[in-house]
Amino acid sequence: MADEHHEDHGNTVSAWFLTLSWIVVWSVAAFAIVFSGGGVLLWTAIALGVSVVLAAVAGVMKKAGLGRKEPRPVPPTREEWEAGRKAAAAQPEPAVAQPGPVLDPDAAKA
Repeated sequence: MADEHHEDHGNTVSAWFLTLSWIVVWSVAAFAIVFSGGGVLLWTAIALGVSVVLAAVAGVMKKAGLGRKEPRPVPPTREEWEAGRKAAAAQPEPAVAQPGPVLDPDAAKA
């Protein structure tokens, strides 16, 4: 699978940098196209080029230690998940807590 060779940035500084910078770049390109009468192809090419550069910067940030520190979490297989559900079902339910004393002073008078 393609995900096996791809490490995502995770919820990290490099990921937020990449997300926010792309939002800004593509918003500026959209503004230029719509409101200043810029050429669609020109501003799309500019935004795409800047996006590639910003992705490279985010990759460098990740390599510099601002990315994911642990390996990406792997979800359990179907067999592991089913075994976990069976083990949880085999355990008894926790005891229901009994209600505590009334904390309302007016309720004690009634």
